[in-house]
Amino acid sequence: MSSEQNPAPRTEDAAPRGEDASPGVEDTAGPRPRRLTWAAALAAVEGLALAAGGIWMLVLGLTRDSGDKQGSVSGGVTLIVLALLPLLAARGLLARRSWSRGPAVITQIMGLFVAYDLLQADSVAIPVGIALAVVSVAVLVLLVNPATTEALGIKGPGRAGETKKG
Repeated sequence: MSSEQNPAPRTEDAAPRGEDASPGVEDTAGPRPRRLTWAAALAAVEGLALAAGGIWMLVLGLTRDSGDKQGSVSGGVTLIVLALLPLLAARGLLARRSWSRGPAVITQIMGLFVAYDLLQADSVAIPVGIALAVVSVAVLVLLVNPATTEALGIKGPGRAGETKKG
């Protein structure tokens, strides 16, 4: 047996390992900004929290003998489905896809409304509302940061077709 390995020849059409060769993908040069990584991580945490809450509601709805079993099951399934939005947005942000910023921003705005409702409660929901509000505002700030928008290939207002008047 030969210890020599023959690597497969590369064609010009083959993408190097770790790069996406699909058409329409933005060419992003340089390392991913930490702000973008943090925004993606926080969005993923929100998605995982939604999924965990949905699973918890689903399990409670299925194991309870009394109460609104149908409401708990449908609420749990709804939360699990809603968890897909921030999880897909986080994946897109990590991959530096410009489309991912929209769903991430929408998720944070919805999170602010939910946080407001939680802050109106007189219960243990208040600390959860505070945490959700802090995370939502933090992710919004990270997503509108110029380094983040540049890394995603998004042109800001006045940058597209900019001409200098002299």
